[in-house]
Order: sequence, then structure tokens, then C-alpha cells
Amino acid sequence: MKLKMLLVVIDPTRQSQPALERAVWLARQSRSALELLVCEYHATLEGSSLFNPSSREKAREKLLQERQTWLETLAQPLREEGLQVQTCVRWGKPLHEVVLARAAELKPDMLFKAASDHGALRRLFLSNSCWQLIRHSKVPVWLVHHGAFGGYRRLCAAVDPLHSIDKPAALDHRLLIAARELGRLLDLEPHCLHCYAPLPPSMLFDAKLVAEYPEYLKSNAEQRHLAFDQLLTQYPQIRPYSHLVEGYPEEVIPHFVRSESIDLLLMGAVSRSHLDTALIGNTAERVLEEVDCDLLVLNSRAEK
Repeated sequence: MKLKMLLVVIDPTRQSQPALERAVWLARQSRSALELLVCEYHATLEGSSLFNPSSREKAREKLLQERQTWLETLAQPLREEGLQVQTCVRWGKPLHEVVLARAAELKPDMLFKAASDHGALRRLFLSNSCWQLIRHSKVPVWLVHHGAFGGYRRLCAAVDPLHSIDKPAALDHRLLIAARELGRLLDLEPHCLHCYAPLPPSMLFDAKLVAEYPEYLKSNAEQRHLAFDQLLTQYPQIRPYSHLVEGYPEEVIPHFVRSESIDLLLMGAVSRSHLDTALIGNTAERVLEEVDCDLLVLNSRAEK
């Protein structure tokens, strides 16, 4: 995983910038450059009859210049400590389209964005722009919690070696490579989790299948263990922290994140189509809605 340029979406409406905080932490370790991006838009300055075209244009330019000046106040202290930081202000909506357009131009190695802030609630609430970035970004998307940041201790890659949810095999390897390299770079325990749920007996309507159910459970477990073991042969640094758990992913993964104090969860997202309303899969979406740690999502559409 090369890390030369990190793109950070800055929210000009908030005083705290947790996405910038995480990106700076990573940049200090990797010596990556940073771009701070603000996306601005106000309908009254676009086509409102309240202002003539010339006045609207001047008002937009003034607003964008104010944002640029403000971004520079965030960037300058980072430059003074030796980081390479550039700033960019763009006009347009919706937010995710402006961000994706800038990412296509800049070609960063990672994209940082803060999730929605829901006060004392622990869950990572994802806004519509977060979901759209997950579905369509061609670079890994790091979604960040609001709140105090005291560093990380553990990360975890959630994999599916038998691809029961149609996740491409290459995506598992990209997740494990990212976990290995981030673990080494940031001095984190690189955990790996695979969870699976056998077909419940209540769904068997054939007497022969019911009679063979114990053998099915044994065979399924052996197959999972074998596939998981084979996947990890290339990642000896991760093997001591590997976990194979029986249960539904949307239940097991959030519970595992909490019980093992995981700070960063790595997941693969599989876009189902090229439609704007494309889903990434019901299982993945339910998992992402329930976790309470930062997320690093690699999309199956991403450039290799």
C-alpha cells in the first residue's frame, strides 16, 4: 500500500476536524503529503433572483477566498512541522460528487472524511455522502469518528475467503496487505476476522438433509478453517491475531470490534452495479451501520 498523497475532506461548519487529525497522524508516520479540501455551495449564490449575475459571482468568489484563507490557517502549522500540505476549495454539490471529481484529478492514495456527529452515541453514523463515497470511490475511504483521539492500538481486517457474499478473492488480499502495512507503519496489532453462519436446520425441508445436518456442520466448519488458513499463509504477521467465528457477520463483527477494542475496521465493499443508487450488499451495509470504530473501506471498483 503506497501512501504518498492523502486527501482530507474538511467540514467548514465545524470547529473540530477529526478527519484531519487522523490524516495528519498517518502522514507523520508515512511522510505522505496532504491536501485539505473544502466543498462549498449555497443555492442563493447559484441562481437566485435576489442577486444579479455579477453580484452572485462576486459573492461566490469572496466566500471561496474566505474558505481558502481559513484552510491556510489549518495548513500552516502542519507545514511548519515539516509536512507537505496543499489546500483546495471547490464550488458545487452534491458533496460526494465534488470530492470524487477532485480525487479523480489528484489521484490520492487515501481519502479521509469525518462521519456524522451524534453526540454521546457511540455508533459511527454515516451520512449520505459517506455512503456514496463508499460505493463509488476508487481509492480507500477512511471514515472517522468525532471525539477525542488518543491513538490506535488495534486494527482488524474482515475477510471472506470463500466469497459467500460475492466478494472478489483479490479484495481479501488487498485488505490483508493494507492491515499488514498499516499495522507495521503505525505499530498496531493487525487482527483478521472471518465469520460465517451455517444454514440453520429450520430452513431444511428434506428429511435426508435433516439427517445429514451434523455432517454438514462439520464439513462446513472444516472448509472454512481450510480456506481461512490458506488465505493467511502469505501473512505470518497477522496469523497470531486471526479469528474464525461462527455467526452472522452483521452481529459478530460489531460485537468483535467492541469486545476486542478494535480502533480501525478494514472492510471490502462490493458495488452491485454502476447505477447511482447501487448498493454495496445488505450484509456490508448492516455491518457498517452498527460498528463503533473508525472504518477503512476498500471498494471492489478501486484501481489496483
